[in-house]
Amino acid sequence: MTKKEKVAFAMKTLHNLYPEIPIPLDHSDPYTLLIAVLLSAQSTDVRVNKITPLLFERASSPQEMIKLTVDEIREIIKPVGLSPMKSKGIHGLSQILLEKHNGKVPQDFDALEELPAVGHKTASVVMSQAFGVPAFPVDTHIHRLMYRWGFTNGKSVVQTELDAKRLFPKGKWNDLHLQLIWYGREYSPARGWKIENDIITRTIGRKSVLKAFDEK
Repeated sequence: MTKKEKVAFAMKTLHNLYPEIPIPLDHSDPYTLLIAVLLSAQSTDVRVNKITPLLFERASSPQEMIKLTVDEIREIIKPVGLSPMKSKGIHGLSQILLEKHNGKVPQDFDALEELPAVGHKTASVVMSQAFGVPAFPVDTHIHRLMYRWGFTNGKSVVQTELDAKRLFPKGKWNDLHLQLIWYGREYSPARGWKIENDIITRTIGRKSVLKAFDEK
């Protein structure tokens, strides 16, 4: 297969598997999505979805969040990990949203990335899932799959994002990044990988990956 044919095969297979694409993090608006994505750093979506109802019951808007102390936020979100940094970020960004953005989450990459504890990946998730702006957030699943399929060199998530945006049509980015996440979790995990279940890697995977698997 040519690279173009491999990309087309991956896209078609992902679409067939996930014609309807659920968003992994539970949320009700751009603000609660932003907080949920921030909490998901070095944690799992399952754990975050257990904690956010407790947090949002107390505060689901910037106005309510700043009424809590950093320590109160930290106590609620402890199970997701990195609570000292995340609690400061949540309180700080809520204050900035009120001071600079009328309490609204900005629909702008630069403005989002200026918020405390908000990096490029978090901003990309919010822009794509909350506002429908084409973006390609790269998490560990996407980084792993793009390398296994020979679509990137695997050296950095920055390079993987650039390669994904180069290979996939812009209008498909928002769907594809979610489809890749679900596929990585269900069919091509980092651990317990069974290649017989992984049709895309089995069909188009780079030779070095398939050889390494065969030698296990």
